[in-house]
Amino acid sequence: MSDWIRSLLKLALASLVLTLAMAAGTGAATAAETIKVGFMAPLSGIFAQAGKDMLEGIKLAFEQIGYQTAGRKIELIEEDDEGNPAVAQAKYRKLVTQDRVHVLTGVLLSNIGYGLIPPIERDQLPTLYLTTPDDLTKKHVSKWILRTNFAASQPMHPLGDYAARVLKYKKVAAIAMDNPFGHEQIGGFQRVFEDQGGRVTQKIWVPLNALDFAPYLTQVSRDVDAVCAVFVAAQGVRFIKQYADYGLKGKLPLIGSGVMTDEHVIRNLGDEAVGAVGALIWAPTLATPANRTYMKLAEAKVGRTPAYFTAVMYSAGRWVAEAAKIVEGRVEDRERFLAAIKKASETVEDPRGPIKLDESGNPTQNVYILKVERVDGKLTNTVVHTYPMVSQFWTYKSDDFLKLPAYGRDYPPARP
Repeated sequence: MSDWIRSLLKLALASLVLTLAMAAGTGAATAAETIKVGFMAPLSGIFAQAGKDMLEGIKLAFEQIGYQTAGRKIELIEEDDEGNPAVAQAKYRKLVTQDRVHVLTGVLLSNIGYGLIPPIERDQLPTLYLTTPDDLTKKHVSKWILRTNFAASQPMHPLGDYAARVLKYKKVAAIAMDNPFGHEQIGGFQRVFEDQGGRVTQKIWVPLNALDFAPYLTQVSRDVDAVCAVFVAAQGVRFIKQYADYGLKGKLPLIGSGVMTDEHVIRNLGDEAVGAVGALIWAPTLATPANRTYMKLAEAKVGRTPAYFTAVMYSAGRWVAEAAKIVEGRVEDRERFLAAIKKASETVEDPRGPIKLDESGNPTQNVYILKVERVDGKLTNTVVHTYPMVSQFWTYKSDDFLKLPAYGRDYPPARP
C-alpha cells in the first residue's frame, strides 16, 4: 500500500473519530441544556383534585412556549407527595439528588411546606410555593422560597372590611377547617372585621376528615348576621350542600374564603352555592387582556372553567420561563436565577393583575370580592369589588403586625 493511501486512510479514521466525539459531546451538551423543573403536589388522596388543577396550570404555561425558553428545553418532572410529609421528603430527595432540578414548584399543604424548608435552604434551591401559611413569609422567612399564591390571612383582611363597611354586618359566626389555613383565614377576617366595629361571636372548628357537617351546623348560632366559613376541595362541596340542606342558606348569608367558592368547588354544586360571597386573588370573569388570553388557553386545554389553583401555577410556570430568559439560560447560577424569578413576577403580565413581591417573597396583589352567580345558566364567580395591591400585612405597619400573636385556633378569641 502506498504511503499516499496510508495517509488518506489515517486522515479518514481521524475524521471519523472526531465526528463521533463531536456527536457524543453534542449529546451531552443537549442533556445539560435541559432546564429541569420539579413539581410536587398531592396527585392522589383527598386533595388530589387541587393537585391536578395545579399541574394543569404549570403544564399550560410550558405548552404555550413549546417547552422551550432561552434556547433550552424545559423538562417538567412531576411527583405525587400523596399529602404525606414523609413521602414529600423522599420525593424531594429524588428531585434534587437524582433528577437534579433547577427549581421546585407546587407544594400545596402547609405541613409539607414547613417540612421542606430545611432541605431547601441546605440545597439553596430556588423554590416557588403555592402553600399559604402566614409564617412562611412573616416570621420564618427563607431566602430561597418565593410564594406564588397568597398568605392565608391576606385575602380575608379585605373580606372583613367589606363585611363590616359594605354589607353592614355586626355579628358573625365562624366555622372552618381545623388546620393552620382555617385558623389564619378566620383570624385575618376577624381582626379587620372587629377593627371596623363588628364582632365574631362564635368559632367552630371542623376536623379535616369530616364530611358530615351536621354536628357542627347544629352549633351555629342563629343570632348573627352571617356565617363566615373556610373549607376547600371535597369539604367545601359537602359544607355548602349541607348548609343549604339544613335551611341555613335562606336565613344566614354565607361569606368566606374564595377558595371555598372557587371553580373547583362550585363545578360540583347547584343553586345551593348561589349568593355566597368570597375573597380571592383571581376570578375567571376578570375583564383584563391577560386573563382573557389565559381563559381562552385554559378552557381549550382542560375543557372547563379552570380552578384558581390552575391560574396560580400558570403564573409560576411563566415566571420560571421568563427568569430563564433574563439570565440568558444560565439557571445553574442559583442566586441570579432566584433574583430573575422575582423580577419576572413583576414584569410578566399576569391573569390576576399587577403583582409585586415584598421583601419576604410574598405577592402584594389585588384581592377581589366575589359573588357566586348564574351567568348564561352556569355558576361562576363575578367580581363585585376590588381591593387594589393588598399587602400580607393589610394596612398595618409590618413591625406592629409582627409584634402581635400569630393568628391561630384561639387568637383572636371569639367574643360571645
